[in-house]
Amino acid sequence: MTYFGSTGGLPRPAAVKGAPAGPDAVAPADPGKPGSRRQSDRLGAILLSDYFVLYLSLFYVAVLIPFLPTLATPANMSNVLSNMWPLLVVAVGQTFVLTIAGIDLSQGSVAGLTSILIAMLLATAAPAQVLGHTPIWGLMLTEAGGPLAGVAYGTWLGIGIVLAVAALIGLANGLAVAVLKMPAFMVTLVALIALSAFAIWLTQSNNIRELPADFVALGKGTIVSLFFGDQHSAQLPRREVHAFVTWPMIVAVSVAVVAHVLLGHTVFGRRVFAIGLNRRAAEISGVPVVRIVVLVFVISAVCAAIGGLLYTARLETGRPTLGGGNFLLDVIGATVIGGTSLFGGKAKILWTVWGVLFFVLLGNTLNLMNLSAFHIDMVKGGVIIAAAFLDVARQRLRRGMG
Repeated sequence: MTYFGSTGGLPRPAAVKGAPAGPDAVAPADPGKPGSRRQSDRLGAILLSDYFVLYLSLFYVAVLIPFLPTLATPANMSNVLSNMWPLLVVAVGQTFVLTIAGIDLSQGSVAGLTSILIAMLLATAAPAQVLGHTPIWGLMLTEAGGPLAGVAYGTWLGIGIVLAVAALIGLANGLAVAVLKMPAFMVTLVALIALSAFAIWLTQSNNIRELPADFVALGKGTIVSLFFGDQHSAQLPRREVHAFVTWPMIVAVSVAVVAHVLLGHTVFGRRVFAIGLNRRAAEISGVPVVRIVVLVFVISAVCAAIGGLLYTARLETGRPTLGGGNFLLDVIGATVIGGTSLFGGKAKILWTVWGVLFFVLLGNTLNLMNLSAFHIDMVKGGVIIAAAFLDVARQRLRRGMG
């Protein structure tokens, strides 16, 4: 029996999957072809990009500007940046700890203790009626101020002492985790409670003011200023915006650059990642796990102290409760939003920079909306959960594209 369209009465060959059914048939779209995969590949490249959170921040601002015109004003942008730099320094330290699959809950208490210690050392005067009943009165603080008030290079000496104290706290945390094999969560939680209570006890919940001008400049000093408006116009007075180059910016960027090199381009950084990926395998491979873990907690504590110094200088006040409230939520939230994994082994300082930027923008816009503190906290918590889901999606996408 001869079939129409056949050759020599031979049966048709079996159809090849995905091939046209006949000479005039149109081939179905093949999702595996480069042309049809172009859009999905482009989306995947954006999601996996180191700049994804930066793109998200720019999109977020672009969407909200029509509804919040104040968001784009120079004064508000200056406020965003001033809030970003201290938080960035503390988040950089948290990035190191999260990379080894740990966590440092004591950063807030370190910042609060730092704030009190530096103010106690550098204060140029102190009111007896406020601080006269505190344990430090007469020993470290008098009406004439602290022991380093008026001393040559006293500010730098005080900063050195405070950073050394922070390093010792980090050393204690690291030894407890690495040598005693205690959970990082429990160790740093105890440190959070104890150090916070100690800072409050030192001043009996009182703040220490009257800080020297050279220290205050560390948190508010401007190197390059931008001017907006016409200084000769009565209708539009001149406005000076300290948002271009400031000392907090210099400090924070310097810390971030050093951390970027240390984590991404040194043997130490590779060992940090190895511990986070598989601690047991790292030990077998000869990685000095104890030393690396201890150094990581020291870095975290020192970064928390530097952030506390910047906050104290900006506020011009030593506050024992500086690291309380939502401080830790902001630090961990910004770090996780950037892309650092809570399970260890995946982090970049650049991700932390973009995460801090987005988190500060989020807080700024929520405040501009006049939301209550309760609503702001709920939104921030939701964003952190969304970031965790996004991290899982990016991991799956990375495995699929690999």
